[in-house]
Amino acid sequence: MTDVDEPLDLSIIAIFRDLPDPRINRRKLHNLEDIMTIAILAVLSGADHWTEIEDYGRSKEAWLRTFLELPNGIPSHDTFGRVFALLDPAAFRESFARWIEALRTRLVRVSADRQVAIDGKTSRRSGSRVAGLGPLHLVSAWSVEHGVVLGQVATDQKSNEITAIPKVLDLIDIKGCVVTIDALGCQHKIATKILDRGGQYVLAVKENQPELEQDIRTFFEWAERAAAFERPVIETSETITREHGREERRVASVSTDVAWLRGYGKKWKGVGSVIQIEAWRKEAGKTESYERRYYLSSVAGEAGRLNRIIRNHWGIENGLHWCLDIAFREDDSRVRSGYAAENFAILRHLAMNLLKQETTCKLGIKSKRRKMSWDDTYLLKVLGL
Repeated sequence: MTDVDEPLDLSIIAIFRDLPDPRINRRKLHNLEDIMTIAILAVLSGADHWTEIEDYGRSKEAWLRTFLELPNGIPSHDTFGRVFALLDPAAFRESFARWIEALRTRLVRVSADRQVAIDGKTSRRSGSRVAGLGPLHLVSAWSVEHGVVLGQVATDQKSNEITAIPKVLDLIDIKGCVVTIDALGCQHKIATKILDRGGQYVLAVKENQPELEQDIRTFFEWAERAAAFERPVIETSETITREHGREERRVASVSTDVAWLRGYGKKWKGVGSVIQIEAWRKEAGKTESYERRYYLSSVAGEAGRLNRIIRNHWGIENGLHWCLDIAFREDDSRVRSGYAAENFAILRHLAMNLLKQETTCKLGIKSKRRKMSWDDTYLLKVLGL
């Protein structure tokens, strides 16, 4: 071992120390810690499947031996695939969550709102019709403040996001955070769980809650027509953004008059406001579009704040989902044996968090991965050493 070992032990390798080895009755030629470390370093450096991870290990073997034991050299791609197919994803998620909590103490960006956006994404080619295996659908929690993944849970084959979201909430600390979820997560049990965990919620309301959506829609339509003496107090906030040749005007209308809501105080605990978002989009050469959406929130009033929170929720699309597809080619991944698809997805999230927190190099995630494959010094920098 060299002097490199100690700081590595305090950072990236340490998260694998408590992982249970799934190879119970097999002769172990390779340490689990070595397998996991090579995998994350390879994914950081651009590897997207097991053969590329093996190739990375063989090309970097001399350097890897300065801080890994490697008693029988570099594992084969079959070994990587087999171990990750057997590895308990729940244990891997818990290790990931503990590492994230340690990482968050090093992050210094602070915003007025600690916001956690929760959304799901399907890896299209991770399924197999022949094997009767559906594609992996992962529900992730995204820190809007820091731009990192906080935790993730795969939906069961015969389930959906409604059952996965509470499991994600159990993995992370949401005390003092505003949790934003798209329409499928607009469930009274999820709202109650967020409150019980010390957070607040902003939930999109759509067709999956038809009565609730109709009630909120009718309320705002009545408010527009009502005479001055009977009109409820509605606070509004307008924003205009211009980027990439497109202009968007958003008007948030917020009312704290919610006592009329069916299930108020019983089914929908803690509800403090109903929200209407109107959005007009203009783009050169296209017809102007208009959209109206509704939300239920435990945040009472403050139209400007709620307008910002709702818009920030969609940062998970660009900051996480788009990045996984473009920089990590997640939609092209055919890793699917056993638990391998979910565990490889956690590897990508871990790699992306490390790349996002390194801000001295003004490159995109894809370019940073390429740079890491060339430059071991930069690799150590991304690892925080």
